[in-house]
Amino acid sequence: MLGRIPILGLSPQVDDGQWPATAFSGEVVPFRATAFREGHDLIGVDLLLLDPAGEQTEHRMHPIEPGTDRWEALVQLEAEGMWRYRIQAYADEFATWKHNAEVKVPAGIDVELMFTIGHDIIVRAAADKRRSTAERRHLTEAGKVVAATARPVEERLAAALDPRIVGILRDRPVVSLPTLSPTRSVLVERTRAGVGSWYEFFPRSEGAKKLADGSWKSGTFRTAAKRLPEIAAMGFDVVYLPPIHPIGHSFRKGPNNTLDAGPNDPGSPWAIGSAEGGHDAIHPDLGGEKDFTYFLGKAKQSGLEVALDLALQASPDHPWVTEHPEWFTTLPDGSIAYAENPPKKYQDIYPINFDNDPIGLRTEILRIVRYWMSLGVRIFRVDNPHTKPLAFWEWLIRTVNESDPDVVFLAEAFTRPAILHTLAKAGFQQSYTYFTWRNTKEELEEFLTGLADETADFLRPNLFVNTPDILTEYLQFGGAAAFKVRAAIAATAAPTWGVYSGYELFENVARPGAEEAIDNEKYEYRPRDYAKAQTLGRSLAPYLTMLNRARSEHSALRQLRNLHVHASDDDSILVYSKYLAGEFTRSGLPDAIIVVANVDPHSVRETTVHLDVARFGVRPGEQFEVKDIVTGARWTWGADNYVRLDAFTEPVHILSVKVGS
Repeated sequence: MLGRIPILGLSPQVDDGQWPATAFSGEVVPFRATAFREGHDLIGVDLLLLDPAGEQTEHRMHPIEPGTDRWEALVQLEAEGMWRYRIQAYADEFATWKHNAEVKVPAGIDVELMFTIGHDIIVRAAADKRRSTAERRHLTEAGKVVAATARPVEERLAAALDPRIVGILRDRPVVSLPTLSPTRSVLVERTRAGVGSWYEFFPRSEGAKKLADGSWKSGTFRTAAKRLPEIAAMGFDVVYLPPIHPIGHSFRKGPNNTLDAGPNDPGSPWAIGSAEGGHDAIHPDLGGEKDFTYFLGKAKQSGLEVALDLALQASPDHPWVTEHPEWFTTLPDGSIAYAENPPKKYQDIYPINFDNDPIGLRTEILRIVRYWMSLGVRIFRVDNPHTKPLAFWEWLIRTVNESDPDVVFLAEAFTRPAILHTLAKAGFQQSYTYFTWRNTKEELEEFLTGLADETADFLRPNLFVNTPDILTEYLQFGGAAAFKVRAAIAATAAPTWGVYSGYELFENVARPGAEEAIDNEKYEYRPRDYAKAQTLGRSLAPYLTMLNRARSEHSALRQLRNLHVHASDDDSILVYSKYLAGEFTRSGLPDAIIVVANVDPHSVRETTVHLDVARFGVRPGEQFEVKDIVTGARWTWGADNYVRLDAFTEPVHILSVKVGS
């Protein structure tokens, strides 16, 4: 139902308030609404914001997108918890009078009537005891001049339009017809829920050794812990581990997903469960609980958090299969259905059936999650959540976060948009996306704009550049340039991004007929000599370090909603900027970044880029200095600039803009 002044299109909101919108601590959130009234009288619009402690603040909203009646206020939300807001629109009596008086009085139209109306507004404003004594005195003095019919018309009008008076009545307007919108909510979660650099690796490969008889000695949590300082030195702050549980023997997969595993093949970590235990057990080759907590402690010393895989499935050897057969799907022939994602088949994995005993499964899974939480895990990367009921995830995440709001869940859901989006709305703090399959300029412009503008109220993307399951053709055939381009875009376009180990070694050979690496680490040990690669100059680690350093130094890169796409004359040159005003940065100085990427990894491109400079704090027509974070080169730029990007040397400019003097 419309109020006296219509207020529509509130943002942020999710499905008319069915779920709260989400933000992370430190995120700059644009609050927007459409508000208007009949006729030509002017209105004002305010954001009334209630923080989690119950303290209300008011923020003046400003018109954006002329002609659309859209209003906006930017607010940096810091306190974690549930924020609530309403939009208030009202008739701004002085602004309306000012507009009319500036037209009518000089034209000699209704002069005394206009002064009578203006005097009445100023007198009422002066009577407002919420104003300071000085403000009330200035208003009273101006009112006397406006009412003095013996004075010249120009003097009376000038008194009312004095910048001091206009400022006072702009900051606290004279209001009538106040109208309030419905209340909407924004859940602010900890910064790591929205900002982070992730590194994925298999602990069993770190320190693994092949013995003389062809068998392997697995790496352990203690050997894997030796890798942590190197990961931290590259600037990563989250280490993600695939499942660390016992692995089944039945139908164990061999190298490259074959069905004939040998006695020395370790099997896929996602085939969880054996006689040694299930989801609450640690694979004995990795160590025990003390070894895992040692690993967690070493990670913390290095400034790293550990994300653990939560894969709700079981190998045929999992204790659940005999203890709770009702938790699986039994086929007419009496066998249990194994997992499939045609054409892929996972004979070593049984999916869980959530419909036969939902209460029992909820109780067990919550127990498992809380067990790992008790050891110190606060981040869970959830495997294939789109294959489980969404109502289950909504319940689980809500239940966990009610007592432990710092626990973060990442959805690995490469699925249809409706499911991917609803998982985020239902509570997942982060989501994998379609990023790995968006490679052309046109695809990336649409994709990145969607992340920043269309889904940012509920979906926080984690832009992984590769995974054990995903090695795209772009990386297979694009050479070193492709690896640089994908990492640069992922690290600068979103506040959260990630790599799977081996990326820094340019591992790009795929298993024939598949979109994943040959000799896949999911099915075998894969020790790597990172130090040798770096010594030979064949490592991307320095480039990844540079990207993470830029993210640390530039506040604009740790925001989601501030990305704006610009134009270029070349269909392979992607251009976008990220900007953060000084009022929102730690230094108090504005921060602006321009990214120019040659997304064709096989070419040298020369073109002109066209910038909407107002998007990053530069006045139209002004020139400004840019520094390339990648190379250190400096240029003077304007709205239109020539660029040359050689994919075989440096395919991406990451330009820091000097804004202001």
